[in-house]
Amino acid sequence: MLTYTWKLISLRKTNAANLSNVVIGTTWTLTGTDADNYSGTFNGATPFRSAELDPNNFIDYNSLTEEIVLGWIQAVVVGGYMDHVNEQINKQIRDKKNPVDDASGNNFPWIVSTNN
Repeated sequence: MLTYTWKLISLRKTNAANLSNVVIGTTWTLTGTDADNYSGTFNGATPFRSAELDPNNFIDYNSLTEEIVLGWIQAVVVGGYMDHVNEQINKQIRDKKNPVDDASGNNFPWIVSTNN
């Protein structure tokens, strides 16, 4: 079981549909931490189409909160997309718990180092 932490990294905004500072894109992270305190982080980007904006439900840019914007993102990151995000987070955690050491060059066991 993972504990998740969402974090908003950036917003992209423009003027559209007679409105100013319309959010058209976000970048964010989702970090999952397991019971042993190992974590993995997914970096995501979620665009929003200004053409789909409902002017009657528009929230002024200065009234936005991180909670509101993360709610928009979480409404998009569902189903197969969320499965993909979780797979990437779990892979990072597995790799940290069971690191792989790649041997190359002079690190093969049959090569004796001459630098001793």
